[in-house]
Amino acid sequence: MVRRSLLSGFCCLLTAFISPIALSQSSTTAPGPQKPAPAATTPADDTDAQVVTSPAHPQSKTELTATAWKLLEDALVADDKHVDIRIQGLAALGTMGANARTAKMITGAFADKELDVRTAALLAAAQTKNHALIPAMRPLLDDKEPQVAFAAACALWKLGDHSGQDLLVDVINGDRKANPSLVHGGMHQANRELHDPAALAKLGALEGASALLGPFGFGITAYEYIKKNGGNSARVAAIEDISQSHTPEVHKVLLDALTDKDPTVRAAAARAVRVYKDADTQKALAMLLGDSKRPVQLQAAAAYLIAAGVVATPPPTPVQP
Repeated sequence: MVRRSLLSGFCCLLTAFISPIALSQSSTTAPGPQKPAPAATTPADDTDAQVVTSPAHPQSKTELTATAWKLLEDALVADDKHVDIRIQGLAALGTMGANARTAKMITGAFADKELDVRTAALLAAAQTKNHALIPAMRPLLDDKEPQVAFAAACALWKLGDHSGQDLLVDVINGDRKANPSLVHGGMHQANRELHDPAALAKLGALEGASALLGPFGFGITAYEYIKKNGGNSARVAAIEDISQSHTPEVHKVLLDALTDKDPTVRAAAARAVRVYKDADTQKALAMLLGDSKRPVQLQAAAAYLIAAGVVATPPPTPVQP
């Protein structure tokens, strides 16, 4: 029982990486167009006549849906100089639950050459709670990078798959050898690396972020961004807390926060309002598709697709104790 508790504790570190929203300083300004442009790749549906306002001009739901998907898809094919954009895109996809289109994008990132992107993809997969992703996640237990193998073990454990238990036991044991009686399943090649104190140091760096986590998964990267760029972490935490209450008063506060001058507040508010399906929420999120900050754009794109009913509402995230 003690080891099972320890394993669960290590898996709780999972979200320390997932949302960077990933607000790294180098990617705060979107390099692409500042206003959403219509795209004709998404078929019309029976609500196509509904028009909402965007910064550019009135657009139909079909046009805005296509714009939102394109923002997310473009983020995942950002060039090698914009690794942070790929991570931000994955953080947004992780909020969208079990969806075939998002699942394809997330699993595609499992093969990314950047270890931080592969890690973010695994953590996004766990956040979606989509058990159909488990077979595609298991091969990363043998990733050459211990960080990725550890993330795979944690992500799989979150989804109820214990095939990476041997890796988690090794992390718990540190430089001691795992007791074979505690390990079920095959021994993965990353085990020898997880006995290396230097390899474990990077994993341990995630531990300090655990106190900053909550339903939004704001980890240490987001916190550092907030400090460096004048953002207010207390306001972001407050959004996280009050969003658990779905009252008209809270809804209005969150809608107002979508126009805040602080991009971290706008991004947090966009994620928070995705559970509301009304026209005002959809219009407000559509405005953010043209935001000047890429993390805000991406969180708004994911939130718009949920609020507009294009993607099913993900199950609620339990409030952290």
